[in-house]
Amino acid sequence: MEYSSRKSVVAAIKSYTISRGVDYNVYEPEPLTFYVKCKTYGNGCNWLIRTSLIRKKGCWEIWRYNGRHTCTIGTISQDHSKLDSETVAEAIRPLVESDSSIKVKFKIAEVQSRFNYTISYQKAWLTKQKSIAKVFGGWKDSYQALPWWHSIVTQKMPDQLKYKGTPLVAVAQDGNQNIVPIAFVLLEGETTDAWHFFLRNLRRHVVKKDGVGMISDRHESIRAVVNRFGSNWQPPRACWMFCIRHIDSNFLRTFKIPHLQKLVVNIGYSRTVEEYNINYKRLEERGEAYARWCDAIGLRHWVLAFDEGHRWGHMTTNLVECINSVLKGA
Repeated sequence: MEYSSRKSVVAAIKSYTISRGVDYNVYEPEPLTFYVKCKTYGNGCNWLIRTSLIRKKGCWEIWRYNGRHTCTIGTISQDHSKLDSETVAEAIRPLVESDSSIKVKFKIAEVQSRFNYTISYQKAWLTKQKSIAKVFGGWKDSYQALPWWHSIVTQKMPDQLKYKGTPLVAVAQDGNQNIVPIAFVLLEGETTDAWHFFLRNLRRHVVKKDGVGMISDRHESIRAVVNRFGSNWQPPRACWMFCIRHIDSNFLRTFKIPHLQKLVVNIGYSRTVEEYNINYKRLEERGEAYARWCDAIGLRHWVLAFDEGHRWGHMTTNLVECINSVLKGA
């Protein structure tokens, strides 16, 4: 028998071995030769096969073959050593081509139907990724193709090109008052998953120092991530604080009383406990509901006198808004 390539002859031998529930060892895995023997060769089974590249013909040829297997290997039951990821990936390729989001359990069923073996969930998942890469290209290839794709889209649809997504940005300031953008990412929106991805990687790869202060708005997705166990954005590793401008607008949205906004801002900017008590008392005299609303925020999150120096005087997220506007413009 003749085969077009080494890959095709190896695949044929694997398929034969898997379908009969036997196994083999490779003796000469050379570039121009493929020589294998039954795993029980010399102990009741003399099956072997030897193939080589015939240069004149430009093909691979089986030139030695010892009959059929005279053994059975009872230890192979659920899976087979030759049923590797490459073999499985080729088997499930048609499924991936028709639906790349097909569930792993259907791939396991397809392999069971084709080979009469049940592979593990992990193997099925890994081979699914390999099949997707074979059909659609890998992540690296796809990323490298983006500039070409972008240029074609802008040529063909210059008036229809729309950019979607939300930029999440982290900005710092150094000792010389320079604004330093340290990380940004474009994600689907301000979801909990998006903020978790951003803040987790920011902590892992950029902000490794303990005792840092983080100022943001009070978005529920950020709150969920910061309060998540192991987030590393809680004391003593970090201190999460709120932008006074956002607290100001939240207060107005809740009570619709513009003339009290300035008093709320003054409470946030209080530099001493005495100053805080004076401003807080003024607000409380105008209505206990306003004071209780402020109490619910938590002093260390928004009042300068209780931040333990983590703010370095910054009360807003204005620095990040500067960088944000630059990114949006680009």
